[in-house]
Amino acid sequence: MISMVEHRDENCELSIVMPCLNESETLATCIDKAMRFMEAHGIAGEVVIADNGSSDGSQAIAATHGARVVPVPVRGYGAALSGGIQAARGRYVIMADADDSYDLVNLMPFVEKLREGYDLVMGNRFQGGIAAKAMPPLHRYLGNPVLTGIGRLFFRSPVGDFHCGLRGFDRTALLKLDLQTTGMEFASEMVVKATLNKLRITEVPTTLSPDGRSRAPHLRSWRDGWRHLRFLLVYCPRWLFLYPGLLLMGLGLIVMATLIPGARRIGGVVFDIHTMLYAAMAVIVGFQSVAFALFSKIFAIKIHLLPEDKWEKKFMRVFTLERGLMLGAAFCLVGLITSVYALFTWGSVSFGPLEPVLMMRITIPALACLCCGIQMIFASFFLSVLDIRHQ
Repeated sequence: MISMVEHRDENCELSIVMPCLNESETLATCIDKAMRFMEAHGIAGEVVIADNGSSDGSQAIAATHGARVVPVPVRGYGAALSGGIQAARGRYVIMADADDSYDLVNLMPFVEKLREGYDLVMGNRFQGGIAAKAMPPLHRYLGNPVLTGIGRLFFRSPVGDFHCGLRGFDRTALLKLDLQTTGMEFASEMVVKATLNKLRITEVPTTLSPDGRSRAPHLRSWRDGWRHLRFLLVYCPRWLFLYPGLLLMGLGLIVMATLIPGARRIGGVVFDIHTMLYAAMAVIVGFQSVAFALFSKIFAIKIHLLPEDKWEKKFMRVFTLERGLMLGAAFCLVGLITSVYALFTWGSVSFGPLEPVLMMRITIPALACLCCGIQMIFASFFLSVLDIRHQ
């Protein structure tokens, strides 16, 4: 988590922050390149090494080469970057990996865009060029494109390379985002929150080279890929809950309405009450999924994980507790009336044996209405609890 403590130095324009965990093989090269870049372009700046508990002498190497070492005890890529960003003194920050895979002597495009007023400047490796063996095929052709595509779809983000580790930003603007994650998903959180908070975002091409380490990278493809995907889903209740819920409800209602009058044959297949039963389940599960979308969105806004939404405000003004209770009661009433009709149908044969198909065609919609009505009542109370104002 990045706090809002201010460490700005008016004489320092740029801080180049690198997370570090046992990077002794490449750290000196990265620091020297960053220093050389700032000296060549007359930029007043510093190199900050956010050390995450190195045991290979990385701290001494960093200090020897003129960098400022910031110990970060909480483990994780995001935690290290958060600590480094918080300790940075520059107005602008450029973050980069300490494995010598990024071109740290060609950072001027980032600085120029920051000086133009952009809040977040993303590197795009797919535009700048990826050298042979610099990125595993799994990441290049599946992981990055899929996760970036999901991020662009869910959040309408302009970023074409969600996981580029080379990016620059206005430090004050970033601190206001209150980033929370401590792992690799920190990269996604930064882009998502910057997009949701309508920061000015742009991209510049950058290159990626094979890193200079002899050991395996800290990144774990499937584990960290899942963490990124999980983060994207959790931060977008519309795609996680709302759209699937509406789809289930819509399909379920259409199927039920089609089968209430009688069985339907499509080709050689007959659809009857058994299909109606599954359709009723789709309606109930879809209804609950839509409710989860409302719960999670309102809760996330209340605890400042997501920015305020004008549609959420309008909905909460219209959907009061009383209206929700009335709507839930109406669903229950329809279900009860239909159940009473089923009871009279049974009574018409002196409560003896009935044709199962006939009764199920009545009772399945009745139970679906009752379930949705009860859920509506409980959901209305829960939304009312979430809407309680507090200091």
